[in-house]
Amino acid sequence: MLQHIRITESGQRLDRCLTDLLPGQSRSFIQKLLAEGRATLNGKSLKPSWKTHAGAVIALDVPEPEPMAVAAQDIPLDVVFEDEYLIVVNKPQGMVVHPAVGHRDQTLVNALLKHCAGQLSDLNGVIRPGIVHRIDKDTSGLLLVVKDNTIHAAIADKIRRHEIRRVYQAVVHGHVATRTGTIDAPIGRDPRHRQRMAVRPDGKPAVSHFQTIQAGDKASWLEVSLETGRTHQIRVHLQYIGHPVVGDPVYAGNRPAYGLTGQALHAGTLSFIHPVTGQLLTLTCPVPDTFSKIAEELL
Repeated sequence: MLQHIRITESGQRLDRCLTDLLPGQSRSFIQKLLAEGRATLNGKSLKPSWKTHAGAVIALDVPEPEPMAVAAQDIPLDVVFEDEYLIVVNKPQGMVVHPAVGHRDQTLVNALLKHCAGQLSDLNGVIRPGIVHRIDKDTSGLLLVVKDNTIHAAIADKIRRHEIRRVYQAVVHGHVATRTGTIDAPIGRDPRHRQRMAVRPDGKPAVSHFQTIQAGDKASWLEVSLETGRTHQIRVHLQYIGHPVVGDPVYAGNRPAYGLTGQALHAGTLSFIHPVTGQLLTLTCPVPDTFSKIAEELL
């Protein structure tokens, strides 16, 4: 698919500029396209190191993605709630939500297709059937999935309006002295590391509220509720206040992981009004054993 992209700044490397202008694409993918001669200006192929000129219009030929067939797989699920419209599952740490490059199968979607016999909303396409929100691979806890197309929009609207309450448990580095707090700091993509997010003044509004459950010398146990739902929001916000999540491979820097292979972050509570029955559902699931053990060790 041929795209025409107007350059807005001068003096940048072309690969970095296109990565900024196409946030859905990684820099390595952009560099691959450039190496294949898919970016041209006035019919001439451009190199990744080409310096940009504001106002130039680059023709970029982006190949159509290959269709991916998603197979139903018999993977055990911890189902917390289910009816003919919705299913809420407790996702284990380490499980990817939906297929992507590097994770073609053994995802939550593969398990859901088997469990629900294909009865999942397909408004988000074949790769993300039923998925209306996500939690990171190394975050455990509750995930809401939609079975019925007729209520998919209603659930998505509740998420946009912040009418679905999500509460997380986190073990963070350091002693958190305050009992409660609010982190109101906009989040956007980190300009230096495109796979990361960061607090930045031109980012999207992001608000997290926390309550300190227990505070020790090495670490603290926080309960965090989301007012917004930005990518990596809790992890970025807690790093921002100097208390990154223990075990976070991206945002905890060189701090000790204490044997964890992922962050000590658990989506423990999900509360919302059922879009069909009108019933208030407040669903909970306990923290995993790895979370309990690290909390016991550090607190």
